Formats: sequence, structure tokens, C-alpha cells
Amino acid sequence: MEKKNLYTHLLILLVLINLSSSLNVPAIFIFGDSVFDAGNNHFIKNCNVQADFPPYGSTFFHHPTGRFTDGRTVADFISQFIGIGLQQPYLEAQIAMMNGSRKEYPSNGLNFASAGSGVLQGTNKDWGMLPIQEQLRQFKTLIEEKAINRSVVERSLFFLESGSNDIFNYFLPLDTPKLDPDAYVEAMIKEVTNLTDQIYKVGARRIVVFSLGPVGCVPARDLLPAAPINRCYGKMNAMVKKYNKALESLVNDISTRHPGAIGVYGAVYDTVHHIRAAPTRYGFSNVNSACCGDGPLGGQVQCGKEGYKICQNPQGFLFWDYFHPTQHTYELISEALWEGKKSRIRPINLKTLTNLTLALV
Repeated sequence: MEKKNLYTHLLILLVLINLSSSLNVPAIFIFGDSVFDAGNNHFIKNCNVQADFPPYGSTFFHHPTGRFTDGRTVADFISQFIGIGLQQPYLEAQIAMMNGSRKEYPSNGLNFASAGSGVLQGTNKDWGMLPIQEQLRQFKTLIEEKAINRSVVERSLFFLESGSNDIFNYFLPLDTPKLDPDAYVEAMIKEVTNLTDQIYKVGARRIVVFSLGPVGCVPARDLLPAAPINRCYGKMNAMVKKYNKALESLVNDISTRHPGAIGVYGAVYDTVHHIRAAPTRYGFSNVNSACCGDGPLGGQVQCGKEGYKICQNPQGFLFWDYFHPTQHTYELISEALWEGKKSRIRPINLKTLTNLTLALV
């Protein structure tokens, strides 16, 4: 009888330990562009950057959600790995609060990301989306209004991913950049530094910054007169690498600049490059063209727009549409970020970061 009681107590203790570790991170707060947007743009009047129509969302949700892919994003997968619900778009939650259908904001975090945005405030400013600086202002307002508990904020993950639109736009023939590539990247990094400083001030302690993927390989490069079709756009990827290198340096300084915080760098570029080098190992039959679109590489027409064509097996494609990966690609990236080695995420992976008990300052 005593042995049975001892076994029961040990079992309860183990369950409590597991529960406490999983509750180390109760929420994720997400800032960025279409890689993370879960539907915010749908709620912005006159915003022309949308994925709220079929066949977006068709693989997993079976209806469009506003995500720019066929299913889940990296933020969705990481939430599932942690064991919390998927984050609601902030603007959707705000409407529910205003009309009384919600009494408080979700306890599992919020997604502020807006497709089309960049780290530079002028990027795509006429498209009606929310610049990342405005996303952060929305979050800060919630903190100031005590709509989100600061103790929850201090235990949460913060995801920051942006810059692809800035770099892609640098190569648009109609946009004549005023800065040389080095100065342009420097201006981008200055903005990201300010963003990380600001989220620390409002309580962020687990700050995860994701590198850009190989933007020069997206099918939409077909829209650029100077870009090659039969290979990735080397000049664009060189600029991406320059940005990523400076971004990692910034992340490495977070714990020095901000006592009590830890910065983690997700090396997404390297993960995608690794997949592209051995596609069949990861179940891909095509790592160059979009599953959904039209024109060479499927890069001239947005998925779901007039004239689009769709592949039969999205899982076999690296790219879903002219800019964005498929759910299958996002899942592989997520697994690398969650349990990967330092070649994929550093100094620690997201699983380790989630289970850390930080000394809050």
C-alpha cells in the first residue's frame, strides 16, 4: 500500500514538474510581415495585401484565414510544440473586445504581423498595411492600458521577423534607392535595434529574431527584369546575407544591452539552403516554382487571382505562392528552430528557451 502511495505521489510530482515547465511560456507575441501574418490585413480597410480568399489555407484549415500559405506558419507550429493555442490576429481580437464578444484579450498571446510591411517605415507605405513600428505601438498601448499582464509578458516568447519586403523593393526597377546596399542594410538594422530595445522596455525577456530566408530565390523574382529565371538572384541574396549577419550580431548583443533578457537568432536562411541542396530527402519534388500562381516559376500571378493554376501536391513544393513557403516548408523550419543544433538556431533552440527559468530584472 505504501509503495502504491509513493508511486502516486511521484507521478503527481512528475506531472506538476511537466506542467510548470510547459507554463514557463504561456504566450507568444508576434511582429512581422506575411511570413507571420495570421489575418490582420483582412481587418484593415483598403489594404490591398490580402490572402483572405481560396485556395489559401486549403491544406490545413480548409478555408482562407489570411495566412499567406496553404496551412500553418512557423508561429503556429511553435505554439503547437509548446502546447498553447494559435495566436489570434490582434485586429480580430480588438474588434471582439470592442463589440463585447470578448471580455479580455487571449491569454496565449497575440499576432500583430501585417503582410507587406518592412522594417523601414516607408516600405510599401501606400498599400495600407501596418508598419512593424505601428505593430509595436499597438502592443505598447495594450500594456499601458493593463490589457495584458506584465508578468505574462515577461514569461512569453517574442517573435520578430521582417526585412524581406525592404530588400525585394530595393531591386524594383521603379524604385530608385537613395542609399547604397551597405547603407540601406545599416538603416534596416538601426530600426530592428530600436524595436528590440522597445520590446525589452515593455517587459520582453525571451526575444527571438528570425533571419530572412533566401529572398533572391522566391518565384516573384520573375517580376524583376534583372533577375535570372534559371537560378536564384545572387545580388539579392548577397544583400540578404549582409542583413542576416548584422542581425545575428545585434541578437548576440541583446543580453549585454538588456539585463535579464536572452536573444535567440533563428538561422532560417541556412535551413532553407540546406533543404534546397537535398530536396528529395525532405520530400520535395520542386524547390524553384510556386505551387500556386502563373507564369514562369508561377511568379507572375498571385495565388487565387485571375488566371492562377495550382499544383496537385503542395507538400512536394518548397513555395506555395510567388513569395511564400508551403506549410510543409514551414513545418521543417519550425522543427529546426524548436530542437535544432546551433547551425539552425543559436545560442539555444526554442525548446530550451521555453524551458528556461529566467531571473527577471
